[in-house]
Amino acid sequence: MGAMNEQALAKYTNNFLREVEERVEEGDWVKMCMQCGVCAGSCPFGPDWEHSPQKIFMMIRAGKRDEVLSSDSMWMCTSCYNCVVRCPRELPITQIMHGLATYAERLGLAPKMNPTRKFSLQFWDNCTRTGRVNELKLVLQVYFRDGFVSGIGKFWDMRATGLKLLLARRMNPFELLFPHRCKDAKGIQAMLKKAYEIEDRRKGFAK
Repeated sequence: MGAMNEQALAKYTNNFLREVEERVEEGDWVKMCMQCGVCAGSCPFGPDWEHSPQKIFMMIRAGKRDEVLSSDSMWMCTSCYNCVVRCPRELPITQIMHGLATYAERLGLAPKMNPTRKFSLQFWDNCTRTGRVNELKLVLQVYFRDGFVSGIGKFWDMRATGLKLLLARRMNPFELLFPHRCKDAKGIQAMLKKAYEIEDRRKGFAK
């Protein structure tokens, strides 16, 4: 009887919650969620995502590691902070969702075809190369990520808006060849490298 109880306890021991607490930004707050659903009702994308933050937290506590880390939901967050402002427990929900997305990406478990994930990675790569966002390059990357023909179609559909941006000097076509850079772009790269090293050591990624 004792052996059966030990096996049952081992089956329901939630290692994933501890993993999230140790390796995901603000992950130690997940256990504080009381499942009120205010976050789901406050989110502009509430009706559209597969799993609301409330459900994600419940799944973490239930040990559903693969389902959580392969979910599209973390990538749907737009950082509006409605959920954070209204949460009765004052959980840093936005940080947790972004932390889960980052963790899933590092493990190679993030959904590859999710368009928001693709945009997030393109935006981060764009702004960290020079220390500021090259908006024209980012737009082109987004428009043409589904192929040349699709990109031309999107470009044509937005031609009136593009012309207005050019006339208002809000878009500079020469920025593709001569992108604006921060005065110390190398310093930014060194800073990011050091930050990654510290984060890796803190969360156990360092080899």
